[in-house]
Parts: sequence; C-alpha cells; structure tokens
Amino acid sequence: MAFYLYNTLSREKDEFTPVKTGKVGLYTCGPTVYNYAHIGNLRTYIFEDALKKSLEYIGYKVKHVMNVTDVGHLQSDSDEGEDKMALGASREKKTVWEIAKFYEDAFFEDCKKLNIKRPNVVCRATEHIEDMIKFIQKLEEKGYTYEANGNVYFEIDKFKDYTKLANLSIDELEAGSRIEIDPNKKNPLDFVLWFTNSKFSNQIMQWDSPWGRGFPGWHLECSAMSIKYLGENIDIHCGGIDHIPVHHTNEIAQSEAALGHKWVNYWVHGEFLVLDGGKMSKSSGDFLTVSRLVEEGFSPLDYRYFCLQSRYRKQLVFSFESLDDARKGYRALKKKIATIISNVDNNLPIDNSKLEIYIEKFKDQISDDLNIANAFTVLNEVIKDANLNNNEKTSLIEEFDKVLSLDLMIIDKEPVNVDEELINRLLEERNEARKSKNYGRADEIRNELLNMNIEILDTKEGTTWRLK
Repeated sequence: MAFYLYNTLSREKDEFTPVKTGKVGLYTCGPTVYNYAHIGNLRTYIFEDALKKSLEYIGYKVKHVMNVTDVGHLQSDSDEGEDKMALGASREKKTVWEIAKFYEDAFFEDCKKLNIKRPNVVCRATEHIEDMIKFIQKLEEKGYTYEANGNVYFEIDKFKDYTKLANLSIDELEAGSRIEIDPNKKNPLDFVLWFTNSKFSNQIMQWDSPWGRGFPGWHLECSAMSIKYLGENIDIHCGGIDHIPVHHTNEIAQSEAALGHKWVNYWVHGEFLVLDGGKMSKSSGDFLTVSRLVEEGFSPLDYRYFCLQSRYRKQLVFSFESLDDARKGYRALKKKIATIISNVDNNLPIDNSKLEIYIEKFKDQISDDLNIANAFTVLNEVIKDANLNNNEKTSLIEEFDKVLSLDLMIIDKEPVNVDEELINRLLEERNEARKSKNYGRADEIRNELLNMNIEILDTKEGTTWRLK
C-alpha cells in the first residue's frame, strides 16, 4: 500500500519509498532533560507515535531511534543563551546528573500515560561523546571546520546547499535567528561543534578531546547518534517546525558534509500547540504539563484524543474549554464502544470480508499524510453500521486502536457521585458515638457508609474514608 508524507525538503506530499524494502529507519529529536516536558512538546511526540504505529500497521518494521539531550544545551539553537542543564541544577539545588536522570524518567512516565510507545533505541548524549569526537574529526579531515578562541566551528560557506531545508536565503536565516555577534565566527551562521572556551568557565559537564577539555555543540549529537544506529541513509527524521531553520538545517549540513551524500530522505515536522498568548515555552516559566492537566481533572488520554483530532501539520490552539470539549467527545465515543462490547454475542460469526473493507478504508486515511482525523470518521462509520454485528465491530475497534492507542477496548467505570458533606457528618457522628462508647451506633454508621460504597479507615492520625 502506498504511504504519503509531506516532506519539508521537497515541499510536497511524497510517496514514501524506504531505503530497505519493508523496513523504516525513523529518527526523532528527543527531550532536553532539564525540566518537565510541556504539552506542546508532547503534541510532537504524540504525532510521531501515531506515524510510527501507522507505518507498523500497514506492514513496515520500524526501527525508531530517539536522542536524550542530557549534556549542556544552550537556550538558543544558535550557540547563545544560558545552559539549560545548569539552569535546572541551579533552580533545584541538584547536580546536573541528578537533574538529567529525574527529568528523563519524568518524560518517559508522561509518554507512558499518553500511550506513546518507547523508541527501540534511546541514546543519551553523555554516553556518545566519543562518537561525536570522531564525527568532528571526519569533518576536520574534509576541511569543513576551523578553530577560533579554543572552539571548533562548522563553516557553512563550504557546504553548498545549506539553505535547502528552510528554503530561505542566508540573509533571511540570519534575520530569523536573531544571532548575537560572535567575533570568532567567519559567518554569523557558522555553528559550534565543540566548546572548549564557552562563557561558562565552571561548566560541570566536560570531556577531554583533541581540541581541549570541553563539551559538544547541540546539533552534533543527533547526527552522530542517528548515523550510528540507523546508518548513513535514513528514511524519516521528525521534529517540531521550530527545528527547521537552525537545528535540522545544521544537522543536514554537518551530516552530508561528513558522509558526502544525501542523508535523510523524508523530513517530517509537526506544528505548534499554541495558547491564546502565543507559542508555549519553558523559558517563560509558565507552561502546562500532563500533571497539571490531571490536576484539572483531565485524563492524559483526553489530551491524546484532543491532539489526534487535528492534522499534525496544522497549528492547534489549546484552551481548557477546547480540551473539555475533546474530553466529552472521547467519553461519548468510549460509552458507545462500551455498549457494543457489553452486547457481544460470541455465537455470531465474523465476516472477514466486511472487516477488510473497513480496514482498507482506515489504512487509506492513515496513509494519506497521517490523516488521523479522517480515520476517526471510519471508526464512527463502524460504530453506526447496522450491517455489522457487535463481534465484527469490536474486532475493527481493536484493530484501529493499534494506531489510535486510546484504550478503546477498556470499559471505564462510571464515575461515582458522593455526598462528601453527608459522609463527613456521619463520620463526625460515629466519632461521637465511639467517644460515648455507643459502639452499636458506631457500627450502624459504618454499615450505612459501606452501603454507599464508602470504606472507613481508622488510623493514628484520625479517621478518613475512601471509595471501595
């Protein structure tokens, strides 16, 4: 089956042709682990997860590699700003190593809650310093680097097609990146491959190298690690659109300069999640996390459903009102499916020819540049189709959920409405009965609460209750 993706490099929706028949090498830019991932970041990981599962669903074997940036990375993609890892360590009075471990674990816990499948390979920058050094040496041998003020730079003027991904002129790239003047650079868009003399004199994360003790530039890690695990010809590289003009442009320059040929065939980018006030950003100090959504009474899968309702290349405006609308839609969908599951008759036969028609319709949508919104339309057609029995419907729903990953086959318990005021009043009466040694009344109250599915917990700290 033909699979189409919008390729940032060609500016067209291209038919996907893998480097190796039946296999896909997929690289996605991972988190910089100095703080929690915000829901804007996670929208990108949800779209990448849906892409991977769609490719797997139509029959490809996908090898997914993702980096974890756990080494000093400046706030700006353009070798300026503060060190993100150092900022996190200072903020929380921890070492940079503790910060990296804590927020990496937190990131994957968020992914688990969102039913995002873990990559086949998760590669940490700190564990691949030697690979990065060898990569710089290869660029050095080919004449693409120069040293200035103790740092090693990539010279973009020696790479002919530097602007091809962003499709902007050099002047436009310079204007868009708002680069501070660095007198050590031959061209303002040249970027650092290895720092030995940064503005952070007490940089903690440093390693020995042929150019002196220091640390790698951010762009370097993705090139070195993706090539190590996926080879010199990679099928798909994903990320957010903010990576196009600097990070991914620099990745292409250094990778193709080192390899001497085209590196990635399909560049696929997800659009921003935006608030009313603009793009969500950690630098502002005010951003939304999965935990915050849960505190507001939402399920992480409410958010996954919200994201999947929109095309990944379309900017998505977030508000709690819109998320609440998505929650209602998701709950309504789950309720319809629960009714179908509850009324399955195992004696009824399954007509596989009927199933195949819908499976092909579903595949057509996910293969059309990941049109998950239209895939939901196919799901709703299945639910409404009077010519399908409930056995056939559940089989199809289970199939589709391999891509949607919304736990559609799990029947949620109906929320229990409790009268907390009444419960607390009865607990107070029970406490008074126990004080006056009226144990009969105390037992009556316990039983009354049990009939309300309320369990009493007597502890040293006092009496509390919980739903059974």
